[in-house]
Amino acid sequence: MKFQIRGKNIQLSAALKEYVEKRLGKLDKYFENDPEAIVTLSVEKDRHRVEVTMPINGFILRGEEESADMYACIDLVVEKLEKQINKYKTRLIKRNKSHSIKDLTPVIGAGTVDEDKEPEIVRTKRFAIKPMPIEEAVMQMNLLGHNFFVFSNAETEEVNVVYKRNDGNYGLIEPEF
Repeated sequence: MKFQIRGKNIQLSAALKEYVEKRLGKLDKYFENDPEAIVTLSVEKDRHRVEVTMPINGFILRGEEESADMYACIDLVVEKLEKQINKYKTRLIKRNKSHSIKDLTPVIGAGTVDEDKEPEIVRTKRFAIKPMPIEEAVMQMNLLGHNFFVFSNAETEEVNVVYKRNDGNYGLIEPEF
């Protein structure tokens, strides 16, 4: 597994980097090829936060955890990613027919609002939109841990948005011209 480890407001020690690589290396058993893991460790006051993003064949596995101890955060985020992999493993296998999650190859593919200021756009994100069925978009949204997901609907060839509703169900926004 390839690692990009970054620190925000923290000096990254060799021991901390080694611990991240050891714990995330545990996920290597799920992949045949060497995936890339982008790890961001940050500290704000007494809160330690770990964010891990792994782009894998058009999907993005993402986990983030926050606690008082950096090592505990790392352990928690690894558990979260393992649960995501196990939860979606069968769906990924179905999607790829005879392939398993080990066959997936890596593909290279927030700001805070100050209460005194007017809200402004502080980050622009660009990403390739690939055509996919609605079910796959819902799965991708859940893998990312987001409340919405923008995608190109494979059936209608239009840009759609799928979102999680407060009642636990999902909604779909389709453009009307």
